[in-house]
Amino acid sequence: MESRKVTKTLEDQWVVERRVREIYDYFYSISPNSLPNLIELERDKHFDYLSQGLRKLGPSFSVLDASRPWLCYWILHSIALLGESIDAKLESDATDFLTRCQMPHLATTYAAVNSLITLGKPEALSSINRCTSYSMFLLVSYLLFIPVDIDLIICLREKLYTFLLRMKDASGGFRMHDGGEVDVRACYTAISVANILNIVDDELIHGVGNYILSCQTYEGGIAGEPGSEAHGGYTFCGLAAMILINEVNRLDLPGLMDWVVFRQGVEGGFQGRTNKLVDGCYSFWQGAVVFLIQRLNLVVHEQLGLSNDLSTESADDSSESELSDEEEHLEGTSSHVQETFPLGQEGAGQDNASDSPKIADTGYEFINRPIAMQPLFDSMYLQQYVLLCSQIEVGGFRDKPGKGRDYYHTCYCLSGLSIAQYSWTDEADSPPLPRDVFGPYSKCLLEQVHPLFNVELDRYYEARKYFSGL
Repeated sequence: MESRKVTKTLEDQWVVERRVREIYDYFYSISPNSLPNLIELERDKHFDYLSQGLRKLGPSFSVLDASRPWLCYWILHSIALLGESIDAKLESDATDFLTRCQMPHLATTYAAVNSLITLGKPEALSSINRCTSYSMFLLVSYLLFIPVDIDLIICLREKLYTFLLRMKDASGGFRMHDGGEVDVRACYTAISVANILNIVDDELIHGVGNYILSCQTYEGGIAGEPGSEAHGGYTFCGLAAMILINEVNRLDLPGLMDWVVFRQGVEGGFQGRTNKLVDGCYSFWQGAVVFLIQRLNLVVHEQLGLSNDLSTESADDSSESELSDEEEHLEGTSSHVQETFPLGQEGAGQDNASDSPKIADTGYEFINRPIAMQPLFDSMYLQQYVLLCSQIEVGGFRDKPGKGRDYYHTCYCLSGLSIAQYSWTDEADSPPLPRDVFGPYSKCLLEQVHPLFNVELDRYYEARKYFSGL
């Protein structure tokens, strides 16, 4: 019999497993009494690393010149999750920079929107009194809640909406920029921006569900475009977009669940694709997918032909008691998906507008929906991977042991850590129990992230309150 050939993929996997195992072996060899001193989210060091990146980046970052709005978002969002804030000068500098980004692109528009929402506290706003021909400055003026004439606000909304509509493709998807690629990222970034700014309408979402549906693969995950491989980032984008347009029931959710739960590996973190290595950034991309599915239990049950009585098997007596309270709270509500969670069918934006809730409200309604499904991933194991394997002691987070830190992984490791910490909470705004947080509670707990937009939850509420009044 021929010996099994050892592939490069296997070799790389073994290297990662060995490095992770060494970290865990050392960790578990320590006396339990000493462990709390070893498990800590290095807030001050992370904040120093992040704020330094806002002030100045070295020559090696020149390759990311076109991604500078992303750098703003990764850094500002990370700081918000840490519960920190930047000084007035840094805030002004960040705002001033974003006003200079004039070449429209859906990805960086999304990054700029989320950055400005993260910055958008009235007391921190600075006055802007110039106008340019392209949309990014208009975005800045609009997003920063500048007290301008209502006619100007309407003009800004129309220009941004026109840009988003111009990116629409005949396939139903969106292009990233004029003449650019059509993919699920573009669909998500466009719908996310339109939803959070309250400018989404039937014309904008028409056909989007069909395009995303064509990207769901035989594995259950979602690819970037039809015929490609299922991928964690695209799966998040596709699922989140389908939720935001009220067409999530058109996806094969049991198949998606089956795919994503097997992406959490022996290391505790997630991989992005089948047969790939663990990567800290998928703590959010995959972790958020599982978190979102927790709030879709009614749809999942209906697709599986199960009873929608909101009851699930509990892991312990306390969970059963909590679930019993939840059932009592929901007594008298319909078990039918369409009544509990109004969802659209194909072309819902145009055909069922009168029967569905306002599309711009879906982000708010979704996060405030009670949960009757336990997490489908090991949340403590994921937190362990992020804090012990991805965290850098001098500040920042990395992909995996052996890699260097960067702002991208810092952002998505922190976002994923927040997702894992709050995955057992029944309601939005409720803090997690100490038993659900890996490490000392006061040292490790982050702010809560909105799983659909990946912005800090309170900042989302502030933005929604403002834009829903326009």
